[in-house]
Amino acid sequence: MTAVFDPADPETWIARGRLPAHAALMADAWRTFPDLPRDVPAEDRMARSRERVETMRPVMDAIQAEQELLRQARNFAFTERRVARSEGDEREVAILRGRDLHGFDWNKSVQFANGWYAAQAGWVCRHPDAQSGSTTEIRLKAAYMTGFHDGGGDTEDLFDVARRALIAADRPTPDLQPATPDYARPLPSAWPQPSDAPRPTSWSRRLLILGAPEAGMLSRAETTDCPPHAALMPLLQERPGAEQATLIVVAATGFLSVAEATAGAPALRTEDDVQRLAADPVQPAKLSVLLGGRDFDEILVAAHDRYLEVIDAHARHLPLCRVMERTRNSLIQQRAHFRIWLERGVRSGETLGAGHIRWGKVAKGLTARLGEFTARHAGKVPGRGHRILIELSDGEPADGYITVTGDCLQPEMLITNQKHLRASMAASLRTFGGATRLCADHSTRAPLPQSTIPGYIHSGRNPGFAPIHAQKAAK
Repeated sequence: MTAVFDPADPETWIARGRLPAHAALMADAWRTFPDLPRDVPAEDRMARSRERVETMRPVMDAIQAEQELLRQARNFAFTERRVARSEGDEREVAILRGRDLHGFDWNKSVQFANGWYAAQAGWVCRHPDAQSGSTTEIRLKAAYMTGFHDGGGDTEDLFDVARRALIAADRPTPDLQPATPDYARPLPSAWPQPSDAPRPTSWSRRLLILGAPEAGMLSRAETTDCPPHAALMPLLQERPGAEQATLIVVAATGFLSVAEATAGAPALRTEDDVQRLAADPVQPAKLSVLLGGRDFDEILVAAHDRYLEVIDAHARHLPLCRVMERTRNSLIQQRAHFRIWLERGVRSGETLGAGHIRWGKVAKGLTARLGEFTARHAGKVPGRGHRILIELSDGEPADGYITVTGDCLQPEMLITNQKHLRASMAASLRTFGGATRLCADHSTRAPLPQSTIPGYIHSGRNPGFAPIHAQKAAK
């Protein structure tokens, strides 16, 4: 992105993912209706903002329409791949039939499939109600009824449901499963999403496989033509110790190391590219060289669409590990899954507690529990930040715990940014979970590692606020 945000410059919008034509129109709107000075009355400034919004409305509508077309194209392509691999069910086949026979879009094809399947299964006709009378609801209802009639339903027949139920009971279940035997282990596309349940693992025993879009290898032109993907490399580079992990990138040329991966690489555009890499005998050898015969405890696949298909094709050459996961779903969820995976990384000489963290309600005061420890948000300290307390199951402060390096941990801490509250509480619980209570002298205490707690400030025993056990004694 550009260093300075100048909305009147088209390059500013191009750097943020807009097409050149859209960027030019948005920059022209900002040049025509710039922000008024602060000394201008608020009514005039709001009127100027409304004028600019009205000018950019056609551009925003066009962007929304393009995003909707991309969404439908991705959904249809995903369904086609599942049906081609004999992994889809009757409803997915009906979705493609609604598109091919009636020219329906994705939403109407789904309703067509629902109506067709209801008729085939002998169910009662339950079309979506057009309560508001909008054109979209009416068309969805019409698509459902089209599928219902194509599946053999007849709403005019009094005994229609009973007749179709009798036929459905005698209808054999279609076998849509592949004729080839199942794999001895699940493919990466079927791996679960990351969670905080597995135990933390040393970075040197972690394997990360990234797609070219997630690694930031695609050029700007390739990025605009391809579906959006979450950029994960900046998050990885910010994590201390992550350089010890093994990273492999999947590009149009096959498997590459991070050192070989360069910006501006071509994207995997067609299924022919996928088939070419899947049948390439050089790729297993390249993958074996990149793995280097090392032992791994965890594998994370952060790749999607055609890049994930390439990894599936060579999955038998990946090592079997205790934990095998992949990111999935929307861009926000992909980044959230990746952050969860990053939190489980352990640096050399560090020990962290394992297990699932149970979170309490924010309305009652945010709390988090891990084993015998409870992290509690004790409110805001004026002029200093937000206070976090680490307590034991009996409500006493977690005094006397030391790390593997011999540093005593402080059960009271402050963070300057409330946005980092959950991350700081989780990091402190992990640190206490990996500590031991062998410290007899509590006079010297060290804060939690600052690299794992953003915005952390060591509180110490300053007179600005008393320790929790002193508060209880005062009460």
